[in-house]
Amino acid sequence: MAKAAKKRDKQAAVEKLDRKAYEKELKRLHVELVKLQQWVVEKGLKVCVLFEGRDGAGKGGTIKALTERVSPRVFRVVALPAPTEREKTQMYAQRYLRHLPAAGEVVIFDRSWYNRAGVERVMGFCTVEQARKFLTVVPLFEKMMTQSGIILIKYWLEVSAEEQTRRLQDRINDGRKLWKLSPMDLKSYSRWDEYTRARDEMFAASDSSWAPWYMAHSEDKRRVRLNIISHFLEQVPYKDLTRGKAVELPKRGRIGKYKPVAYPFKLVKERF
Repeated sequence: MAKAAKKRDKQAAVEKLDRKAYEKELKRLHVELVKLQQWVVEKGLKVCVLFEGRDGAGKGGTIKALTERVSPRVFRVVALPAPTEREKTQMYAQRYLRHLPAAGEVVIFDRSWYNRAGVERVMGFCTVEQARKFLTVVPLFEKMMTQSGIILIKYWLEVSAEEQTRRLQDRINDGRKLWKLSPMDLKSYSRWDEYTRARDEMFAASDSSWAPWYMAHSEDKRRVRLNIISHFLEQVPYKDLTRGKAVELPKRGRIGKYKPVAYPFKLVKERF
């Protein structure tokens, strides 16, 4: 089984999607996301999307591809920092609750309450008993969410150990990406098996019929972005509200009635 998985990962790593084909398909999907956005607002839907996965699996890039052409007032990205001292004394899920979607919103969590089942457990920020209690309760918590009308979608991005190493090393070597490499990433790098065990127990406990997990292989970042956006569009049935409605610019009217003041603007230097 292990050899077969490694062979599949290597094959996936070789078959990189051409940039031109990627950008063409991404543009088409962006148009569909705009249609979905209008439907969510019109119907007052509440959509919550969780992104979890290995360090370096491409969660940030996938979220960016998903949200770069839609309104941040509708598609809201939540990436919480480490809990404050006050938040550590609260009920565990409390700080996440205030970020859940209201009507007409899509909230995307860049890591979520599943931190307790993953990084907190592996890195010793909570006890094994606390992590297991969380896994006992979380299906009920998510059932409460879905029964309140929230459409909950959970993604796990999986990447091979070899590709993870390559990407993390790339962050070290590229000054533009160094901010992506946290001290926690470095500490957790040597704990691959511990994260695998935590992932497997998390799936076993929280992969429910009302809030299933969807895994996406992320050896090729372009492919995983297209695959997840396509899948996401299928999870929220929508209709094109713009169909048959032609949009035309109104007449501008006469220009020049007002004479602008010769204000001494501080201009940005044109270096290019």
